[in-house]
Amino acid sequence: MSSIIKETQSIKEAVTFINVIDGSKLSRLISRIIQKLHLKGERTFSGEEELKLQAALSLDKQALSLVLETSAFILEQAVYHNVKPASLQQQLEAVHLNPDKAELFSQTWATAGPELVERLKRSIFAPRKLECVGWQLNLQMAQSSQARLKSPSAVLRLGLRREDSEVQENVFVEFKHQELLDFYNKLEIMQGQLDSLT
Repeated sequence: MSSIIKETQSIKEAVTFINVIDGSKLSRLISRIIQKLHLKGERTFSGEEELKLQAALSLDKQALSLVLETSAFILEQAVYHNVKPASLQQQLEAVHLNPDKAELFSQTWATAGPELVERLKRSIFAPRKLECVGWQLNLQMAQSSQARLKSPSAVLRLGLRREDSEVQENVFVEFKHQELLDFYNKLEIMQGQLDSLT
């Protein structure tokens, strides 16, 4: 398997900080990160908690931020590649993380990883989910400058709902004939690509 964690400059810096963190503190830190990883747009720690962490881990704000971001990145890569715990440990040791620290990541991934993967499978990545589709046809027969006019259009109503809300938001889109045909052709391409993946 190719390496999921490349040894970039920021990874090297983060590894030096992670290697000096006490094991029990690091274990709790990783556990908290993996518990919150599925929540989009939500910070793992509040500003007040981060100040306490800086003192507890003897890190400045920038170093703590690097440790938190790198730890989250490692776990995100583990999710994305669905890596086995033993492989994760080997890959972390390959970027010079101490074996005991790499084992902490591996153990946390082994216990909490499957649940995280399931949560992410059930969640949607788009901020809104399509709930319903409605449509109507309109036909403009005349206007002040033209007595005889046939101008058909379709109005599409998309009922969207946020994952965390019960309120449905309606979006209306009007299409002329050619626009609707172009839209339909793009949907057909998308459907073909989805079918090829299954």
